[in-house]
Amino acid sequence: MDIEIKKAALSDIDLIVKIENECFSIPWSAGSVNEALSNPCSHFYIALLDGIPAGYIGLQIFSGEGYITNVATLPEYRRRGVARALILRAMENEAEFITLEVRESNLPAISLYSSLGFERVGMRPRFYREPEENAILMTRKFRSLYEDTRN
Repeated sequence: MDIEIKKAALSDIDLIVKIENECFSIPWSAGSVNEALSNPCSHFYIALLDGIPAGYIGLQIFSGEGYITNVATLPEYRRRGVARALILRAMENEAEFITLEVRESNLPAISLYSSLGFERVGMRPRFYREPEENAILMTRKFRSLYEDTRN
């Protein structure tokens, strides 16, 4: 299987909304996706598995701080490396760290994030709805943008 990652464009809104609707109990609307894609701090990528859209990731970077807004893989393409490829692509952006939230019960995602160097740094009680659930806050730190690079 060949996974290709492409930068999302405004023309991909319907595709992202389709993925949202299939993956989340409270999906983003087309308007929310449009607003996010139009934000110059946002970076969205779509994963194509053998040329077929299989998932996407949204990332915002402000002053070197990264925040993954969503990682979604269509159910029929899960456990094939799609989410891993998307996260690795997001990690190529210049950020001192990247943070994300994950449902406390989503053990496969927690395992994936941990394998990519994300560490549990906190919890957001009752963060998710439908069903209500805590979010685990996970962060992956990179070399500080402010470290002295002469050493």
